[in-house]
Amino acid sequence: MDHFSGPPLYALQQVHVSPVLRTPHLDTVLQVRSHQCRAEVPEMLSLFHAAKAYEQAGMMLKEMQRLPEAVQLIEKASMMYLENGTPDTAAIALERAGKLIENVSPEKAVQLYQQAASVFENEERLRQALEMLGKASRLLVRGRRLDEAALSLQKEKSIYKEIENYPTCYKKTIAQVLVHLHRNDYVAAERCVRESYSIPGFNGSEDCAALEQLLEGYDQQDQDQVSEVCNLPLFKYMDNDYAKLGLTLVVPGGGIKKKSPNATQDKTRGPATVGSHADEEEDEYSGGLC
Repeated sequence: MDHFSGPPLYALQQVHVSPVLRTPHLDTVLQVRSHQCRAEVPEMLSLFHAAKAYEQAGMMLKEMQRLPEAVQLIEKASMMYLENGTPDTAAIALERAGKLIENVSPEKAVQLYQQAASVFENEERLRQALEMLGKASRLLVRGRRLDEAALSLQKEKSIYKEIENYPTCYKKTIAQVLVHLHRNDYVAAERCVRESYSIPGFNGSEDCAALEQLLEGYDQQDQDQVSEVCNLPLFKYMDNDYAKLGLTLVVPGGGIKKKSPNATQDKTRGPATVGSHADEEEDEYSGGLC
């Protein structure tokens, strides 16, 4: 009896184990084990074992392909780990739940990764927190939840700056700019670059130069320039979700500034419809817009 390490009865009941597996003997063993936990070990240790039992039950549900229920039990285990005073174990359980549900419900996975990041951050385990935030950011981009992705990336960038990992801050700035431009928010993208000048080494870096060139091309509706920048290795070898943002970035039909007539005439590549539309707007609003 002392060597039995399975989950107590109340946890197995959560998974509705097949009658083939449930026997009176097994139920008795589990019931006794459950009572032993409550009677023989300190209260906090009992809570840990209860959490472990819920987590094991969740993994059993995973094997049965009942993923939402599995995640629900693992979340419950995580809360018990926190209550027990073992936050690292709680965060790891949340990450495990996120991985389980990622392909079925990315929205839920984002929530779980963000919760795990918060736990790690509270424990000052910032690198682990960043790993969780990175997973959440990529899922948000993949799901086109770009407003949330922008906030998540800013959170990542702030922590990387805090731990003085400045080169990664540059990469996060690129990701931020791409997200903002896909949101059609040029002002936010420009502000993002401007604020990054305070990061040591950013001003004068190849990342900074590329972003300035990208913003210039986007502002002037120069699709060729934008595509050229987004095909640089600096952009193409980012995480796949961000690289796709670069490769699919298209300048808007109208922008803050219009290209000069000479520049428009010299343009020999790019979609003809975009060029014609720009010319028509140039004539219609000549002298009327900044």
